Amino acid sequence: MHSIPRSAALALVLAALASASQAQVTIKDAWVRATVPQQQATGAFMQLRAARDTRLVSASSPLTPAVEVHEMAMQDNVMRMRQVPGVDLPAGKPVELKPGGYHVMLMNLTQQVKAGDTVPITLVFEGKDGKRESVQVQAPVRPLNATAAPVAHGEHKH
Repeated sequence: MHSIPRSAALALVLAALASASQAQVTIKDAWVRATVPQQQATGAFMQLRAARDTRLVSASSPLTPAVEVHEMAMQDNVMRMRQVPGVDLPAGKPVELKPGGYHVMLMNLTQQVKAGDTVPITLVFEGKDGKRESVQVQAPVRPLNATAAPVAHGEHKH
Protein backbone atom coordinates (compact mmCIF):
# COMPACT_ATOMS: atom_id res chain seq x y z
CA MET A 1 0.00 0.00 0.00
CA HIS A 2 1.34 3.42 -0.92
CA SER A 3 1.12 6.24 1.53
CA ILE A 4 0.56 9.82 0.48
CA PRO A 5 3.29 12.16 1.66
CA ARG A 6 2.07 14.39 4.47
CA SER A 7 2.51 17.56 2.38
CA ALA A 8 0.41 16.10 -0.45
CA ALA A 9 -2.31 15.04 2.00
CA LEU A 10 -2.34 18.55 3.49
CA ALA A 11 -2.60 20.05 0.00
CA LEU A 12 -5.60 17.80 -0.77
CA VAL A 13 -7.34 18.81 2.47
CA LEU A 14 -6.70 22.51 1.80
CA ALA A 15 -8.02 22.17 -1.77
CA ALA A 16 -11.18 20.46 -0.49
CA LEU A 17 -11.70 23.20 2.10
CA ALA A 18 -11.16 25.92 -0.50
CA SER A 19 -13.74 24.42 -2.84
CA ALA A 20 -16.23 23.97 0.01
CA SER A 21 -15.82 27.57 1.12
CA GLN A 22 -16.48 28.84 -2.42
CA ALA A 23 -20.10 27.80 -2.13
CA GLN A 24 -20.63 30.16 0.78
CA VAL A 25 -23.10 32.99 0.51
CA THR A 26 -22.98 35.77 3.08
CA ILE A 27 -26.32 37.34 3.99
CA LYS A 28 -26.37 40.73 5.70
CA ASP A 29 -29.16 42.94 7.02
CA ALA A 30 -32.07 40.62 6.18
CA TRP A 31 -35.48 42.10 7.04
CA VAL A 32 -39.16 41.82 6.21
CA ARG A 33 -41.59 44.73 5.92
CA ALA A 34 -44.51 44.64 8.40
CA THR A 35 -48.07 44.38 7.09
CA VAL A 36 -51.43 45.86 8.03
CA PRO A 37 -54.34 43.54 8.98
CA GLN A 38 -55.66 41.55 5.99
CA GLN A 39 -52.64 42.47 3.82
CA GLN A 40 -51.73 39.29 1.97
CA ALA A 41 -48.18 39.99 0.78
CA THR A 42 -44.94 41.59 1.88
CA GLY A 43 -41.32 41.73 0.84
CA ALA A 44 -38.09 40.42 2.31
CA PHE A 45 -34.88 42.34 1.68
CA MET A 46 -31.17 41.73 2.32
CA GLN A 47 -27.65 41.99 0.95
CA LEU A 48 -26.14 38.87 -0.61
CA ARG A 49 -22.49 38.19 -1.43
CA ALA A 50 -21.26 34.92 -2.91
CA ALA A 51 -17.69 33.65 -2.89
CA ARG A 52 -18.16 32.35 -6.45
CA ASP A 53 -20.65 32.99 -9.24
CA THR A 54 -23.98 31.79 -7.90
CA ARG A 55 -27.65 32.44 -8.46
CA LEU A 56 -30.55 32.86 -6.02
CA VAL A 57 -33.15 30.55 -7.57
CA SER A 58 -35.91 30.24 -4.98
CA ALA A 59 -37.03 30.88 -1.43
CA SER A 60 -39.50 29.40 1.04
CA SER A 61 -40.90 30.16 4.47
CA PRO A 62 -43.09 28.30 6.96
CA LEU A 63 -45.10 31.54 7.15
CA THR A 64 -46.66 30.86 3.72
CA PRO A 65 -46.42 28.27 0.93
CA ALA A 66 -46.20 31.05 -1.69
CA VAL A 67 -42.73 32.63 -1.78
CA GLU A 68 -41.22 33.98 -5.02
CA VAL A 69 -38.18 35.92 -6.16
CA HIS A 70 -39.39 39.19 -7.75
CA GLU A 71 -38.06 42.24 -9.55
CA MET A 72 -39.53 45.73 -9.67
CA ALA A 73 -38.59 47.56 -12.85
CA MET A 74 -39.81 50.40 -15.05
CA GLN A 75 -41.67 49.18 -18.12
CA ASP A 76 -43.43 51.66 -20.43
CA ASN A 77 -43.07 54.38 -17.75
CA VAL A 78 -44.87 52.18 -15.20
CA MET A 79 -43.22 50.45 -12.25
CA ARG A 80 -44.07 46.77 -12.55
CA MET A 81 -43.36 43.80 -10.33
CA ARG A 82 -42.78 40.38 -11.81
CA GLN A 83 -41.49 37.00 -10.75
CA VAL A 84 -37.99 36.18 -12.03
CA PRO A 85 -36.34 32.76 -12.42
CA GLY A 86 -33.36 33.91 -10.34
CA VAL A 87 -30.95 36.66 -9.36
CA ASP A 88 -27.31 36.39 -10.42
CA LEU A 89 -24.70 36.84 -7.69
CA PRO A 90 -21.33 37.62 -9.32
CA ALA A 91 -18.39 36.33 -7.26
CA GLY A 92 -17.37 38.73 -4.49
CA LYS A 93 -19.84 41.48 -5.42
CA PRO A 94 -22.68 42.51 -3.11
CA VAL A 95 -26.18 42.23 -4.56
CA GLU A 96 -28.96 44.16 -2.82
CA LEU A 97 -32.45 42.78 -2.53
CA LYS A 98 -34.24 46.04 -1.71
CA PRO A 99 -37.54 47.88 -2.05
CA GLY A 100 -37.98 48.96 -5.67
CA GLY A 101 -35.59 46.29 -7.00
CA TYR A 102 -35.04 42.56 -6.58
CA HIS A 103 -36.70 41.12 -3.47
CA VAL A 104 -38.27 37.99 -2.02
CA MET A 105 -42.08 38.16 -2.04
CA LEU A 106 -44.06 36.43 0.71
CA MET A 107 -47.61 35.99 -0.64
CA ASN A 108 -50.99 34.59 0.42
CA LEU A 109 -50.31 35.55 4.04
CA THR A 110 -52.94 34.31 6.48
CA GLN A 111 -51.82 36.49 9.39
CA GLN A 112 -50.44 39.96 9.96
CA VAL A 113 -46.66 40.28 10.04
CA LYS A 114 -45.85 42.67 12.88
CA ALA A 115 -42.77 44.80 13.61
CA GLY A 116 -40.60 42.95 16.12
CA ASP A 117 -41.53 39.49 14.77
CA THR A 118 -38.94 37.29 13.09
CA VAL A 119 -39.66 35.50 9.80
CA PRO A 120 -37.71 32.33 8.95
CA ILE A 121 -36.78 32.19 5.26
CA THR A 122 -34.87 29.51 3.37
CA LEU A 123 -32.96 30.78 0.33
CA VAL A 124 -31.86 28.34 -2.37
CA PHE A 125 -28.72 29.13 -4.37
CA GLU A 126 -27.47 27.32 -7.46
CA GLY A 127 -23.84 27.30 -8.57
CA LYS A 128 -22.57 27.17 -12.15
CA ASP A 129 -22.17 23.41 -11.63
CA GLY A 130 -25.92 23.05 -11.00
CA LYS A 131 -25.44 22.13 -7.34
CA ARG A 132 -27.92 23.74 -4.97
CA GLU A 133 -27.35 25.00 -1.45
CA SER A 134 -30.05 26.09 1.02
CA VAL A 135 -29.38 28.85 3.54
CA GLN A 136 -31.62 29.62 6.51
CA VAL A 137 -32.22 33.27 7.44
CA GLN A 138 -34.05 34.71 10.45
CA ALA A 139 -35.31 38.06 9.15
CA PRO A 140 -36.57 40.61 11.69
CA VAL A 141 -39.76 42.45 10.78
CA ARG A 142 -39.44 46.23 10.47
CA PRO A 143 -42.22 48.84 10.51
CA LEU A 144 -44.26 49.53 7.36
CA ASN A 145 -42.35 52.75 6.64
CA ALA A 146 -38.94 51.03 6.64
CA THR A 147 -37.13 51.56 3.34
CA ALA A 148 -33.50 50.67 4.04
CA ALA A 149 -31.37 48.72 6.44
CA PRO A 150 -30.25 50.38 9.67
CA VAL A 151 -26.72 49.98 11.03
CA ALA A 152 -25.60 46.38 10.56
CA HIS A 153 -26.09 44.04 13.51
CA GLY A 154 -23.79 41.35 12.16
CA GLU A 155 -23.91 38.93 9.31
CA HIS A 156 -24.75 35.30 8.71
CA LYS A 157 -22.24 33.09 6.89
CA HIS A 158 -23.30 29.76 5.49
